[in-house]
Amino acid sequence: MPNALATLALALWPIVTVAFFQKLPPGRAVIATLLIGYLFLPEPPAGFDFPLIPPLTKHTIPALSALAMWAVLYSRNFNLLPKSPVTNFLFALFIFSPIVTAILNPYPVLWGEFVIPAMSFKDGIGLVIQQALLIIPFLLARRFLYRAEDQRDLLFAFVIGGVVYSAPMIVEVVLSPQLNRWIYGYFQHEFAQTIRFGGYRPMVFLYHGIWVAFFMLLAILSAFALWKTRQLETNWHLLLVALYLTGILVLAKSLGAWLYAGVLIPMVALAGQRWQMRLAVVIAAFTIAYPALKGVDLIPQGKILWAAESIDSERAASLAFRFNNENRLLERAKQKPLFGWGSFNRNQIIDTATGEAETVTDGRWVILIGQFGWLGFLAEFSLIVLPVFFLWREIRHRDPKDYSPFIVPLSLMLAVNAFDMLPNATLTPLTWLMAGALTGYAETLRHGRNAYLSADRLQWRPVL
Repeated sequence: MPNALATLALALWPIVTVAFFQKLPPGRAVIATLLIGYLFLPEPPAGFDFPLIPPLTKHTIPALSALAMWAVLYSRNFNLLPKSPVTNFLFALFIFSPIVTAILNPYPVLWGEFVIPAMSFKDGIGLVIQQALLIIPFLLARRFLYRAEDQRDLLFAFVIGGVVYSAPMIVEVVLSPQLNRWIYGYFQHEFAQTIRFGGYRPMVFLYHGIWVAFFMLLAILSAFALWKTRQLETNWHLLLVALYLTGILVLAKSLGAWLYAGVLIPMVALAGQRWQMRLAVVIAAFTIAYPALKGVDLIPQGKILWAAESIDSERAASLAFRFNNENRLLERAKQKPLFGWGSFNRNQIIDTATGEAETVTDGRWVILIGQFGWLGFLAEFSLIVLPVFFLWREIRHRDPKDYSPFIVPLSLMLAVNAFDMLPNATLTPLTWLMAGALTGYAETLRHGRNAYLSADRLQWRPVL
């Protein structure tokens, strides 16, 4: 169980947020509040579980604190809604569809002698609050990180965070993942899953080693993007940092992150912006289409498993396990296709002899389809990947000098994060930060284009 220090760290974070907003520009304060909180606050079960609302944890306390500072310091510009009607529709669907899910699940589910309770209207309200809390980082980033200089700050923050995190990662590679237990009093996952390739993969203060490796991937891509756009006078320092972080990623022992790095590092470091953006669009399109493709058996699972077996038999077995669970969970989801089964493991297949879940939900997409149906999946994943398509629409006929050089690597990073949510549930506040920042910039470009079309004397000017 979490110790008193874990509770104290979470309780004091709103005060830390106030200090950030007093000392830093608002964009940097938002980044510091959410990024540092994500990296160093304790994972659930540490949190505050008040009646009638979802638990307040490291994923919601920093965001709520920053939202409160927005309301207090910038009350005259407290506009939560995006400008795009499509985004607003998805926003409403994302937050309020759980009400319909609760209404459509008024009966208990029976598995032999075991009973999973029905959902009530109160459960639906709790899920609405959960969804509203989840999307706050998106709203903050759209408001405060829409400018090119803010996106530059976000990339630098990822790099600095990666360098700082590399020290405790090295400690855990050598000594095994123990920092969370030593400092916060508990181990946040299964220790067996930290043993990979004859050694340990670090977890530090995140949920799993996969999450740590993926954050390090974001830091590496950020460093290469900043190096390529020459953001420091001593630009070779950024290249050295990028190469150092790449070495740390190797130590993280995550095959998925290694594969992403093998494709994305050359793209960010060597390819032009148009090719990077095309790849981001392809990845985003495949991600949003994956469940439908899988539902009609167009995903070549056998060939994927054969390729994985040629790399590592243990990872191939893990992937086969995931595919098998996905197939069973999709069959279960087909019984409630639009709004899903709701909470309390109603979406799972239960062993009638023991009452335990037979299925395991690893990927974020299969969790969403099971709990909130296809509409819930489309709402969340579309909010994440649509900024990539919006930006592609706006920049494909523009000179690269006429838009922020940082939106392309950020789009690629966001698309890959969404793609990684197919095998894993790596939705984090950083995902929403990137999506919100790109949504805000896409709205800025759209506004500039519309102004140009409506009055010839007006034309877009780059932010930088």
